[in-house]
Order: sequence, then C-alpha cells, then structure tokens
Amino acid sequence: MASANDEGHSIHVHLDRLLAERGMTLTELATHVGVTTVNLSILKNDRARAIRFTTLTRICKALDCQPGDLLSYLPDHEIHPDTGPT
Repeated sequence: MASANDEGHSIHVHLDRLLAERGMTLTELATHVGVTTVNLSILKNDRARAIRFTTLTRICKALDCQPGDLLSYLPDHEIHPDTGPT
C-alpha cells in the first residue's frame, strides 16, 4: 500500500490564469493573503498537498473569485509536480 506521500492527486490550481486576468503578481497576492510567496508558488505549481480553508478564503477574497475558479478536478489524471496535469 502506498503512503500518503506517494499518492498523487487530480486537483489543478489555476492561480496563474487568475493572476494574469487580474493583473496581479504572486508577490502582491502573497501580501494580500498573508502567505509567503514560496507557499503560493508551491500551490501555483500543483505541488501543494493541502490548503487551509482560511487561506483559500483569503485567496478568493483577494482575487474576487470562487473556489471553483481556482481549483478544478481532472478525473483520471494525476498532477505531476514537474509537468502539471497529464
């Protein structure tokens, strides 16, 4: 049985698109949300294993979006940290 660290996931984060649509940088978002740029970069690059609801709420507020605008489920696909969705 694989450990939790070995298991992939099928959630894709659309942070790049939302930032571009709003003319906002990752650094600006980090300032608004109160999270480090490094942690947002991990989220943006589909390497995050989890996200707190409080962080998700602050991101949605800063980007004026819904969680569904930020996250999508790709059935039968695994997100690979190096290459993104397959």
